[in-house]
Amino acid sequence: APPRTPPLSPCHTFNVGAQLNQLRRALEYKSANEPGAAEEIKAYGMQAAAVGAAVLGAVAVSTPLQAAIVNSSLPTAVRDFAAHPAGPFQIHFWAPTFKWALSLANLADINRPTDKISLSQTTALTATGVIWSRYATVITPVNYNLMAVNIALGASSGYHLFRKLKADYAS
Repeated sequence: APPRTPPLSPCHTFNVGAQLNQLRRALEYKSANEPGAAEEIKAYGMQAAAVGAAVLGAVAVSTPLQAAIVNSSLPTAVRDFAAHPAGPFQIHFWAPTFKWALSLANLADINRPTDKISLSQTTALTATGVIWSRYATVITPVNYNLMAVNIALGASSGYHLFRKLKADYAS
């Protein structure tokens, strides 16, 4: 079973609530300031419902699918990967996998002008990368994907942070 972290539950709940409030505010702003926004918002809502249904479907079949893969005649590496506590049938796999988008975005913005870099956001991403790189090695199960993505995030955000500090305070 995955490790239980009750203190994180209120944090995650608050975060989801805050993000839903931001989404509500953005939709209100869009509908008040852009003609034809209602149709676009409705289309986004339909897409979100489809994604939600797909996620629920994937969750519903994940346990039998995992059992079928683990008990199959597939190569041992595939079966071991499917059975791993940080494998593709656990959140411990998907959260860091999607977090790679942040590191890739930092790499795509490698030459971004420093006046377009947010000091607070870049500082937060750098700190997140450093802190979670260490945390990934002390949790059970040890999550090397989480460690790698946070090393990449800390390094790429640290590079942008250094550029921003140099441009704003050293020049």
